[in-house]
Amino acid sequence: MKYILLLLTAIISMTMIKAQTTEDSVKAVVNKMFDAMRNGDSESLKSTFSESVVFHTIATSKEGVESVRSEDPKGFIDFVGKEKKGVLDERISFETIKIDGPLAIAWTPYKFYYNGNFSHCGVNSFQLVRINGSWKIQYIIDTRRKTGCE
Repeated sequence: MKYILLLLTAIISMTMIKAQTTEDSVKAVVNKMFDAMRNGDSESLKSTFSESVVFHTIATSKEGVESVRSEDPKGFIDFVGKEKKGVLDERISFETIKIDGPLAIAWTPYKFYYNGNFSHCGVNSFQLVRINGSWKIQYIIDTRRKTGCE
């Protein structure tokens, strides 16, 4: 009986370690994306995305009408590559991560600073896929606002 309990404890411990490692690997690719932005490193940034990555943002017009706007991933990658180190600084926190096999989501509230000055805040919603053993960002949609950021 003693050996069965030890074996069960070992199995449960290994399962918990693996789950934490998988969650950490999802966080790592998201963090790598933001580190690449801060460093103006378009190659590192590009490596975090799948080949068919999709960007959307929920925009609010001057009239208060909300819509979903497509963003150009290549344009974003090129923009980041032209910025100096430290100009782009998006500070995130991980609120939720869910994983099911090769699919993961990450919900990350953020505050964005441009050249040291607060610009806006919101939430990023990431969809990631595991391709050939590596997590890649497949889809990003975000909200953006200048108020209610505390």
